[in-house]
Formats: sequence, C-alpha cells, structure tokens
Amino acid sequence: MAVSGGREKEEEAGNYRRPDSDGEVEYTVESVRERITSSRGSRFNLIQTQLRIDQNRRRFSRENLINGIKCLVILPDSRWYRAWTKFILIWAVYSSFFTPMEFGFFRGLPENLFILDIVGQIAFLLDIVFQFFLAYRDKQTYRMVYKRSPIALKYLKSTFVTDLLSCMPWDIIYKACGRREEVRYLLWIRLFRVRKVDAFFKTMEKDIRINYMFTRIVKLLVVELYCTHTAACIFYYLATTLPASEEGYTWIGSLKLGDYSYSHFREIDLWKRYTTSLYFAIVTMATVGYGDIHAVNLREMIFIMIYVSFDMVLGAYLIGNMTALIVKGSKTVKFRDKMADVMKYMNRNRLSREIRDQIKGHLRLQYESSYTEATVLQDIPISIRAKISQTLYLPYVQNVSLFRGCSPEFINQIVIRLHEEFFLPGEVIMEQGNVVDQLYFVCHGVLEELGIGQDGSEETIDLLQPNSSFGEISILCNIPQPYTVRVCELCRLLRIDKQSFTNILDIYFYDGRKILNNLLEGKETNLRVKQLESDITFHIGKQEAELALKVNSAAYNGDLYQLKGLVRAGADPNKTDYDGRSPLHLAASRGFEDIVAFLIQEGVNIDLKDNFGNTPLMEAIKNGNDQVAALLSKEGASLKVDSPGSFLCTAVSRGDSDLVKRLLCYGIDPNSKDYDSRTPLHIAVSEGLTLMAKLLLESGASVFSKDRWGNTPLDEGRICGNKSMLKLLEEAKASQLSESPYSSREFTDKKPTKKCTVFPFHPWDPEENKRPGIVLWVPLTIEELIKESSEQLQVSGECCILSEDGGKILDVHMLDESQKLYLVPETH
Repeated sequence: MAVSGGREKEEEAGNYRRPDSDGEVEYTVESVRERITSSRGSRFNLIQTQLRIDQNRRRFSRENLINGIKCLVILPDSRWYRAWTKFILIWAVYSSFFTPMEFGFFRGLPENLFILDIVGQIAFLLDIVFQFFLAYRDKQTYRMVYKRSPIALKYLKSTFVTDLLSCMPWDIIYKACGRREEVRYLLWIRLFRVRKVDAFFKTMEKDIRINYMFTRIVKLLVVELYCTHTAACIFYYLATTLPASEEGYTWIGSLKLGDYSYSHFREIDLWKRYTTSLYFAIVTMATVGYGDIHAVNLREMIFIMIYVSFDMVLGAYLIGNMTALIVKGSKTVKFRDKMADVMKYMNRNRLSREIRDQIKGHLRLQYESSYTEATVLQDIPISIRAKISQTLYLPYVQNVSLFRGCSPEFINQIVIRLHEEFFLPGEVIMEQGNVVDQLYFVCHGVLEELGIGQDGSEETIDLLQPNSSFGEISILCNIPQPYTVRVCELCRLLRIDKQSFTNILDIYFYDGRKILNNLLEGKETNLRVKQLESDITFHIGKQEAELALKVNSAAYNGDLYQLKGLVRAGADPNKTDYDGRSPLHLAASRGFEDIVAFLIQEGVNIDLKDNFGNTPLMEAIKNGNDQVAALLSKEGASLKVDSPGSFLCTAVSRGDSDLVKRLLCYGIDPNSKDYDSRTPLHIAVSEGLTLMAKLLLESGASVFSKDRWGNTPLDEGRICGNKSMLKLLEEAKASQLSESPYSSREFTDKKPTKKCTVFPFHPWDPEENKRPGIVLWVPLTIEELIKESSEQLQVSGECCILSEDGGKILDVHMLDESQKLYLVPETH
C-alpha cells in the first residue's frame, strides 16, 4: 500500500520513473506547461511535460513470450527466461566455488552434499535444453535469429560439449572406477560455468541504476576471493595425496602454531582445515610471507612458485582496475555516461519505443565492437538519425509551402540535415542587406518580416506563422537578404545551412525548379518580393543551362553514375549545348557504349542532328567507334546525311579509306552523286587513288555512271592515263556487263529498273564478322540472284537470301529498290 500510494503521488507530481529491461531509467514527458509572455502579448506553449508509467514494455515482453512459445523459440528478453537466468546464476556461483573444494577436501561426497550436487546438475541439464531453443543476436549482422536449426547448430559448435561434460555425475563415476585419482581431475570442467558469473557482472557494469564503482569493487573482490579459494583447495589437495605415514612431510602435517599441532590433520574439523589453507593462500598471494606456513616438499615448492608468479599478474590486474576507477577512463564508464545522455535526449523528445530500442542496440554494438568515440547523436547511424528527424521534424517541413509538390526523397534529405534552435522575443535573426547562409523553418511561435527604409523607419511586410520559411530568397537567388526577420514570440525554429541545401538541390534538380516556382507563386501579393521575380526567373534559366552542361560533361567523360543521378533528378537527356550536340552525340563520339545504351533506354532522339548536320551514328562512324555504331544501327539510327554523294566524295578525296568503308557498311550508296553528278568513283579515278577505287568497285560502284558532262569513271581513267587504274576499270566493266541480267546493248540503251546490295554475312552477326558486299542488278528469279551473289562473294554450299530483319526472301518481286540483302548458308 505504501509503495502504491507513493507511486500515485509521484504520478500526480509528474515525477514517476521506471527502469526498462536493460537498466536505463526512462522518463516520459507530457504536460508541465510554461507560458512566456511575448512582446505582442500572445503566449506560446513551449514545453509540455508529465512523467507517466509506460506499460507498453510489459505488454511487448508478454506478446513476445506468447509468440516465442508458439514457434518453440525462447526469447532472451522474456520475463520467465530472465528469472531462469537468475536462478541458474545461483547454481553457477555454488558450482564455481564448491568444485575446487570438492576436489581438494572430499574423496566421495557425503550423502547430504551428494543430493545437492545431483539437484544442481539437473538444473544445468535443463539449461542445456533451453539453449537449443534460445534466440540469439548474430554478431555479424546484429539481427536476432529465431530459426531453431541455426540456434541448435550455433550451440553445438560453441559450449555444448563442455556444458554436457560439466553435468556428468563425476562423483559416481569416480566411485564406479575404483576411486581412480585421475577421474577426479575431470571435476575442473565444471569451472567453465564461471562464464555465467562473468556475464552477470558485465551486465551489472552497464546498468546505470547501479553505481559503477561499487560494481567494479565487488567484482575485483570476488576475483581475488575466488583465486585464493581455489589455491587454498589445491594446497590442501597436495597434502592429502601423500600417504598418511608421510603426512609430516607436508606443509599442514608439519605445521605447529603455538602449542597446537596439525599432525593427523585429517581428523581436524573441516572448516579449520579450510581456514588454515585459505590463510596460507592469502598471505602467499600478498607476498607477505610471515614464515609460519611454508612449503615442505618439492611439489609444494613448485606450486608456490607458479602461484606467486600468477599472483604478480593478478596484482597488476587489480591495481590497474582500481586506477581506472579513480581516473574514470574505462570504456564501460564512457559507455554509461553516453547512455545516460542519450536517455535524457530520448525522454525529452518522447521518441517511440522502436527508435529507442534501435538507439540502445546500436550503442551496445558500439560498446562491444569498440567503435570510435564521438558525440552522442553522431555515433548513431544516419538511418536511425533519419527516423529521429522524421519523427520530430517531418510534420513541420512537409507542410511548408516552399516544398509543395516536392518528392518525399528530397524532403527526407532536407529533414535529416536540420538543426533545432530556440529564440527569445525581440531577437533579430536576419538583417536586411546581409549575406545569408542559413534557411529557417518555423515550428512554433511568430516572427515578423520588416522592411527598413533609408530613414530607419520600419514597415511590417508579413508575419511568419508555423509552417513558414525565411532566408530562401537570399540563398536561392544569391542576393543579399531583402528584409529583416525579428522574433515576436518565443520560437522554435529548424535550420539548414546553405551548403547542405544547395548540395541537395544539385542532386534533386526537378525539386529545385519546383521550389523556385513555389517561391514565385507564394509571394505574388508582396510587391517588394515581386520585384525579385526577374532575378528568380534568371536563376531558373541559369540552373537549367548549368544542368545541361553537367549532363553533357558526364556523357563526355563517361561518368555513368553521375549521368544517371542527373537524369533521375529531372535533367533532360535531349537537351543540347551551344553547338546543338546532345549527350548522345558526345558519348557516341567518345565511344562510351554504356552511356549510349543508357541514353537509348531513356528514350532519347537517336537521329537528332547537331548544328553541323551530324547524327550520333555519324559521330560514332567518324571516330571509329564500331561497337557504338553497331548499337545505334541496331536501334534503328540512320546517318541522315543531307548530301551523301558530296560527303562520300569528300571522304574519298581525303583518302580516308576507313571512313569510306564504314559509310558504305552503314548504308551510303557508293553510286550517290555530288552537285556535279560525280560519284565517289569519279573522284577516286581522277585523283589516281587505286586502292580507293578498288574498294568502291568491290562495294558495287558502277563504272557506267555519268557526271553532268557525260563522263564515266572509265573516261576519267583514260584521261588520267593511269595504266593500273585503267586496267582495274576495264576489268570492272567486263565484270559488271557479265553480271547484268541484260545484254550490253540493252544496258546501254535501257537502264535496269531495280538493283540490290548483297552482303556475305548474317544481318545479326557481330561487327567483327561483317565484310563488304556487292551491288547487283536484280535478276528474274531468286535462284539466279543466289547463284550470282554466291559466285561473286565466293560463298559455297546451299545458301539463301535474308532481309535486314532476318526474314527469308523467296521471290524477287518482294524486293525494293536498293534493298540490303544478306547471303547466308542454309545451315547458318
């Protein structure tokens, strides 16, 4: 009743607190009010606090327990398992201290101690069974594992064998084996249970309800007592292993204190023997060495040397820990201080249970993994900080008119970079004409915007209520602050610095344009701000131009990651630069196949011409980027050359055979003519370019084409007098006359109605398998076309003719003028 009444009084006073399962004291703030009178006479409710009892934790544990029972998995935070750990801890303490005593003082337990020993082993056997169903936290992922098979496998690989051996009834086994002394050494396996005591002290050290110095001192005393207790039992054991006839040759059998002799020491009271052994162990550990008890035989001397060496290490450990307690520099102390600060922060801001658990879990992970030290909130991952910011600030920021229509991702990036500040009435946050590097959002309170005249007079322009913002015009337009902002009522503001804000705008450009539009729309009634409309409009155009340059720069440098980010942020991939070149032009000219593929996927115009009349396909061909050219051609890109004859003739005159090959491969007719009706073959013959002429002839160039003066390439050859060229043309003339389905008279008198270009590869073959084709007059049947093209292209076996789409052509009447055909073996 007293406890209940005290709790009720604390609840009424708003001062009730409760510890959670980890020992941290959590407060819940609700209803204490402070009203501060402002300069305008209005009031602002700054803080609402009241401390209450939170029963959610108990319900959460109860629900977890029910779910754990349903799936046959034990939750480590459940109430009954925490009670079991305290119960098994008592037996662990008993077993840890009794095992050395059993080994040294008993050879066969008496009946009363034997029953107690059996009860303890049964308790530990039950604990082994529970371990097969106990969920655990994975050390790599720091996630709880609830599946039974990984739980059992982890336990089998860790401590199952030692736990099982510890539960064996060694006293019964010792008697059954004829009291063999070697069997009794297996009792020391039970000391492995000390780890449960060590885990208990580690938990106490992190419990901020318990004084840390008290916990450490108790732990150090227990360590010292346990070491001396074990040594005392071993000292006595060394004396009892000698026969009774030689007991005078031991440290206790030869001991005589005053008039009392320890001869026949086995008959002395058990606790007196134990106290004497413990006294010997303590004075030896302290290296006092009174001389009243000392080693007698060689075995005792060896053990004392080992024991004293161990005591030096133990003494250094105890002194070092006491020093750490005085200077307060241990990692656990820092962890406790940090946890206390975080608890105050969470309680003040009333964070949800989920976020609390995540914060505390991360701090424990930090403590266990020895992360670098930093301030409280900086130690928390950005994902958890984002949740905290969303809980506290998102309702205010998403209702700001400046961010109307912006994406949730953009608003989240703004929210996680906010800082909270309070200002008293009368404070000036921004002054007119100053450079501003902060953007503010109003959560609570009222501020006023003032225009200061040249005579110092003040004019109230607007009142800033919650969900308003100020400082955005100066930051976005890079101009001085147009007006003064002064606090009217106690205000709670959220702040983000200019650098962080502009960095976010650079990534989310679409949202940046939306913000500028919202700024123009929201300030229409303000004549003073309306005068800034031209500055804002200019800034929008400037940002768009800068973004186009960034997109083209990313495409030119092959930075696919930056290009994707810019496009996702709202950049137009079809935007051109001052030369009319799109990102696809630049990527094709540089040979970046991944950039080209991404831009095609984004639906860019693949046939867009720049100011020089070049398409992306032409850029790829000019720069020798065959893979990019093949990709563009596969997607349906075309050269779209305004005057293909003139372009090809220019390439021939320069002697650029590689460019000519690529142009012919991607569809330019070798018989196309320039403004003088001259074909590329005319130019090659007149310039004496024999190799170029041979290339054109192999691609189907006609020796009978006439220019505007009526000259054929053969006539040009006769005029030049180049014998090798003339011979090449004569051979080509004979070949073309023999290949034509018409007689020579018919050819000279009547021009054929249809021709085609046949290539000796499959239309879907990779670029490296492609070869030049030939131009043929279409015969009367498809069989004749296959025969003629097979002979000219030297393709053996049964073949067929395919279209560009891979379709098999069965009739010559299906062919169009100058259609591209592909001769492939039937097996292919």
